[in-house]
Amino acid sequence: MMAQYLALKEKAGECLLFYRMGDFFELFFEDAKRAAQVLDIALTSRGEHDGAPIPMCGVPVHSAESYLARLIRAGLRVAIAEQTETPAEAKERARAEGRASKALVARDIVRFVTAGTLTEDNLLEARRANVLAAIAPVRGRVGLAAVDISTGEMALESMAPEALGAALARIGAAEIVAPEDAEPLLGVFAGEGAILRPNREFASDKGEARLKELHGVATLDGFGAFDRAALAAAGGLIAYLGHVGRGTLPLLLPPRARSADGHLAMDEATRGSLEILVSASGTRKGSLIDCLDRCLTGAGARLLADDLSAPLCDVEAIRARLAAVGWLHGDPLLREAVRDELRALPDIGRALGRIVAGRGSPRDLGQLRDGLNVALALQDRLARRGEMPPLVQALVPRLQGHGALIELFSRALVETPPTERAQGGFIAAGYDDGLDELRDIAKNGRRAIAALEAKYREQTGIATLKIKHNGVLGYFIEVPARHADALMAADSGFTHRQTMKDAVRFNALALHEEASRIAEAGGRALVAEEAHFEELVKTATDAREAIAATAQALARIDVCASWAERAGEGAGWVMPEVEDSQTLDIRAGRHPVVEDALARAGERFVANDCALSENSRLWLIGGPNMGGKSTFLRQNALIVLMAQAGGFVPAEAARIGLVDRLFSRVGASDNLARGRSTFMVEMVETAAILSQATDRSFVILDEVGRGTSTYDGLALAWAVAESVHTTLKSRCLFATHYHELSRLAESCEALSLHHVRAREWKGDLVLLHELAEGPADRSYGLSVARLAGLPAPVIARAKAVLQKLEKGRAETGGLAAGLGELPLFAAAAVTAEEQCDTLREALRDLDVDALSPREALDMLYRLKAEAGD
Repeated sequence: MMAQYLALKEKAGECLLFYRMGDFFELFFEDAKRAAQVLDIALTSRGEHDGAPIPMCGVPVHSAESYLARLIRAGLRVAIAEQTETPAEAKERARAEGRASKALVARDIVRFVTAGTLTEDNLLEARRANVLAAIAPVRGRVGLAAVDISTGEMALESMAPEALGAALARIGAAEIVAPEDAEPLLGVFAGEGAILRPNREFASDKGEARLKELHGVATLDGFGAFDRAALAAAGGLIAYLGHVGRGTLPLLLPPRARSADGHLAMDEATRGSLEILVSASGTRKGSLIDCLDRCLTGAGARLLADDLSAPLCDVEAIRARLAAVGWLHGDPLLREAVRDELRALPDIGRALGRIVAGRGSPRDLGQLRDGLNVALALQDRLARRGEMPPLVQALVPRLQGHGALIELFSRALVETPPTERAQGGFIAAGYDDGLDELRDIAKNGRRAIAALEAKYREQTGIATLKIKHNGVLGYFIEVPARHADALMAADSGFTHRQTMKDAVRFNALALHEEASRIAEAGGRALVAEEAHFEELVKTATDAREAIAATAQALARIDVCASWAERAGEGAGWVMPEVEDSQTLDIRAGRHPVVEDALARAGERFVANDCALSENSRLWLIGGPNMGGKSTFLRQNALIVLMAQAGGFVPAEAARIGLVDRLFSRVGASDNLARGRSTFMVEMVETAAILSQATDRSFVILDEVGRGTSTYDGLALAWAVAESVHTTLKSRCLFATHYHELSRLAESCEALSLHHVRAREWKGDLVLLHELAEGPADRSYGLSVARLAGLPAPVIARAKAVLQKLEKGRAETGGLAAGLGELPLFAAAAVTAEEQCDTLREALRDLDVDALSPREALDMLYRLKAEAGD
């Protein structure tokens, strides 16, 4: 057995090996140690290997999925080794080979379970896609293939190497596959956890051939235009799926071509700072999608996440989505009726994925039946509405065409099919007369056994005699031990089977014959049901593309209804006007997540306008910390993102000129894993903006340069602001505490000055969270520090130091003296002259012992007067 195990472990490689032994999956050696630690189960030992005990642990087969989920979440991969023959077959094989009848049951790895290849319901999050990605560098381009094998949706794209990081951040892959020679590329972009496969698997010609074979086409032109890099990535992806499935491929729908310029580009830093799908705490709660998601189906929630991750850059496509949302928003009764239908909708996309992958159950077939029924009812409801927006008109026909399949599955399946098919019972009565007859035989047999039990009680006079059944003995007669002697007699007609502590078990000829009839009928019934199951699976598999199209249409309708529902929950959400221009005009815009949080606390969000145009495309925003600068920056970025995703936005009005790239440099932290300080992270993010932004981009910058010395920071902030204004010409909101940057307005004609308002009232700072024109009069840093709870002596000392610094700045012209005369800022600011501390010098020269009381008093008055000056 250990020889067999070690041979399979060599096949499994780095994966943990789940080795099937009866009703358990066992793990041995280092696998057992790692699994026991992650799963918190007992680590034991069994036998010896090389003179040492073999570490061992195991999990029951019937609950293996829950253990698998924990191992996958811990970043591990698992190989499943199943028994490929029964013990009886093993004995027969051994006899045929001329060996002893006792033989080792054959086993083989039937599947690799990895983070990106899960299809099981309880291993997946219903509202989150599970994406497997493959990359392939070819001739200066990088191909990217991505698939969610739980639904089979596949996309291919090609890009420049520097765009790979943003693409990987967009899809959020659970697992990345790459050729061995791509490791340096992964080290820069994807980082840890990529699975390296042989380079030969990423051949573009093989990828093209496999796609043609999978979809039965002579050319891929009908699916889109794919270059060599994209096809190479597809080849690597399909080869990996064949490897983990041991030759069995999951559901793979025809690939769609994704264009890099067809979607709003965002890098990883921007996605993190805007908290689109996860909040800063790493959870969904507090994120944008948590605030927006009103979808009633898992498929809808996954599609909404995809929309927010990759907003559109096509004005007509955006307007089509907005028109569908507006149609449902304007008709609350229709919207509620549609959502009522969707509430009953199972996840037919994932059910189909399991069926095609060979892991389906009767319950999955029932979900297809029920889901397609909902689609048909929804199609009928929408078709009766008459005039519909173009997007809905395109979706409605995809909801029908499954009448024959629904009728077949309705006749074939019971109302609530089970998740397991081994015990049968999922084929409905009346579907197969032969099966019904076999069930009747079994049912009548059980009645006959009940009659036998009554007969044997009367015959023996033992009122407590019972006929029972278990998996080892089958049917048997059981009597208390005190009555067993009468049945032990040779002429009793009963045969002894088993003696228990308090009971004795027997068999009888009539019982044996009846049990044989029941077992035979039951076995034939199970075989018949299994045959029907395979037929139904084939029917579903043959219609997989049409079913998948229906599932996608239902998800899109759910997303449109979700946007409409969210917009209808409160006042002040509007349909944005999206146009092909460089305008960004948002009236009374609000941050959706912050507004929700304030509403729960019974507070009101202060709305603000943002009007960027050709003559005012760079706003320099000052004001105190906690005054709302960062919130204002983020809310406008989110409104752009939501509008281009096709949804309503929290504002009184919004006119959005199409944005090609969205950049957010708001906050930073150390990245110790890559050896980067906070300031280094800030500079890397800023460098990405300056090298990638265009005149159609929208950039938000918050406190650039704050991570280094005042002079270096001011110099960098000045230069970055000039570059955004003069070179990139992007629309930009730039928040800063450097008052000196306000002088940029003298030389940058498209820069305007703004600040968040604050007031001091009776010594306390009042933050108004309102945006006003003009530069900030001061930063209120000490007032904010007082709000934060800094001790009073520290605040007093800081105030004294600030007064001294401001006095020096007034005499020398300030930190930025002379910067206005520079055509481009290129040198550090003039160093302020050191100021003489007159009080310190006066005290140092004082001879205290020589002073009379009168002279000492006069000296104190002079020092006090100097301190006052």
